[in-house]
Amino acid sequence: MTTERSFDSLLRVNVKEDQPVARSEAVKSSGEGQRSRRKDPAERESSRLKKLLRNRVSAHQARERKKVYVNELEKRMKDLEAKNTELEEMLSTLQKENHMLRHIIKNTTLSSSR
Repeated sequence: MTTERSFDSLLRVNVKEDQPVARSEAVKSSGEGQRSRRKDPAERESSRLKKLLRNRVSAHQARERKKVYVNELEKRMKDLEAKNTELEEMLSTLQKENHMLRHIIKNTTLSSSR
């Protein structure tokens, strides 16, 4: 039997005999029965405080990641707005040039057709 079986499958199979066993038997034989024992109030409070601390740290890290993300988005927005302004100016210049060239062509064709 391979040692890479999932923990859940180990709970259902007796490792020595490769025979399915009840989950409660597997828990008892694997030494994992500690999960079901009740914790005293001090242990519960300690666990609660550890969980609370982990949650606070995780929330702080999430807020920091969000700040970085928002700052990157704001920088990208400013860059895109600058690029958009540049392109709008270029468009306006090219439209004026196009209009002027069309006017020149129109005048040239009119004068040459006379």
